[in-house]
Amino acid sequence: MANVKLDGVTKRFGSITAINNLQFEIKSGELFVLLGPTGAGKTTTLRCVAGLEKQEEGDIYIDGVNVNRIDPAGRDVAFVFQYYSLYPHYTVRENLEFPLKPKMRKTPQEEIDRRVSDVAKILHIGHLLDRKSDKLSGGEMQRVTIGRAIVRNPKVFLMDEPLSNLDAKLREELRAELKRLQIDLGATLFFVTHDQVEAMTMADRIAVLNRGHILQMGAPFDIYDHPANTFVASFVGSPAINLFDAVLDKTRLFVKKGRFEQDIGKKSLDRIKGHQGEVRFGIRPEDIEIVKTKKDGYSAAIVYNIENMGMEKIVTLKIEDHIFKAVTTADFEADVNAGVFVSFRQDKLHFFNRETHANLV
Repeated sequence: MANVKLDGVTKRFGSITAINNLQFEIKSGELFVLLGPTGAGKTTTLRCVAGLEKQEEGDIYIDGVNVNRIDPAGRDVAFVFQYYSLYPHYTVRENLEFPLKPKMRKTPQEEIDRRVSDVAKILHIGHLLDRKSDKLSGGEMQRVTIGRAIVRNPKVFLMDEPLSNLDAKLREELRAELKRLQIDLGATLFFVTHDQVEAMTMADRIAVLNRGHILQMGAPFDIYDHPANTFVASFVGSPAINLFDAVLDKTRLFVKKGRFEQDIGKKSLDRIKGHQGEVRFGIRPEDIEIVKTKKDGYSAAIVYNIENMGMEKIVTLKIEDHIFKAVTTADFEADVNAGVFVSFRQDKLHFFNRETHANLV
């Protein structure tokens, strides 16, 4: 397997800059996820690495070799597309064999048979080898598509939202299988998605991309616990983080003076270096406590809605014109429009600059 390095890579389409000065390295054997909304530049980045698009600026290295002038076939990468890329009238076996058949590869039939057999075992598709591809389910087709990539034994796997067209249950199964597969193979896997659950559950590291710029890069829970700005904070996490405009006055945080305010402890103030005045502050739903009896330091709220998720409940709360969500245990009981009291965990408060949206920590 190989590392991948992007050094100042920029790609434009006419007057539109799709990706701008991307600078990062994917380690050999790492599952690296590029996460961002539609239009962020994720697929363009992947296509530049594959050689399917040519960047205007910057250099791309695979296994230490500058591949700027190397065509896609010479880069030894396997690309798994969002939509199934199978020959419909070929059998599964013929589809798996296809990448090994070109004369330039000179792969003996015995070696082809061995590789197809190995891949079929890994992906649990041995029973499908003689079935035509157009007779497969969506999940089976995506397994075969992934198998076509694995059978080549490339230096790097590039995957462009390969699970997005599957139903929720199948996505969950294939997420786990892909992660296991990547570990078993020791593969370098560059995975693109807009789904933060996929990113959080699969990645060794995540880079959050928006409008062609990387906003933050790190291990999944570093990004979750220490978001660089409000975009990262709100894009990573489900339910999304609650964000409020507020004012810090000494040791008191006012969202709505007299109705929605919170004492701020010394540790929190020290973390933001004593910042005072206007802030945008955030709290994740799981870090909000709800009680039914008034306690000091708790704000009065109204239950706006309750979603029963099985192992937990998502409670939507309202304080005057502020609506926000909290996650509680499954045994929480309250009626819609009932009065409750809420408090935020001091060590889990996030503070952002109101103008730049950057984290103040």
